[in-house]
Amino acid sequence: PEVGINKMKSLIAFMCLLAVAFAFECGPLQRLKVKRQWAEAYGSGHNREEFGHFIWADVFKAAPSARDLFKRVRGDNIYTPAFRAHATRVLGGLDMCVALLDDEGVLTTQLAHLASQHSSRGVSAAQYDVVEHSVMMGVEHEIGQNVFDKDAWQACLDVITSGIQGN
Repeated sequence: PEVGINKMKSLIAFMCLLAVAFAFECGPLQRLKVKRQWAEAYGSGHNREEFGHFIWADVFKAAPSARDLFKRVRGDNIYTPAFRAHATRVLGGLDMCVALLDDEGVLTTQLAHLASQHSSRGVSAAQYDVVEHSVMMGVEHEIGQNVFDKDAWQACLDVITSGIQGN
């Protein structure tokens, strides 16, 4: 059967809207991609420490005043054992959240726990955005810009940081 030009235009417009909708979703495929890319970037051992250093150096370069939130763990010097230990704990928490992306019930519980830990810290939405950006830069730096899926990462990190913010 012959398809009219108006129906074809409508179909193309619908497909474009569908593509845009899925591009900014943390759906099952995006979650799996983020998990795989995270595993590659996060690595193991000494690489994790360097990865964390890259992320936190980027955070404090973008938002120097954020160091004030980390006085207890020596945010003034990211090379100290206290800050390195904190960075390791933060990345461990993020690792757990990424691992749970495909188990929403457990992820929700973990995010509620992290929200209770962060609610009294005075972290603004803009500061969470800086950390999200720095994490994405760290992952992209480790795995390469040709394979890094920014849309999947943005959508899935939004799920995680929204949960930590209690949203």
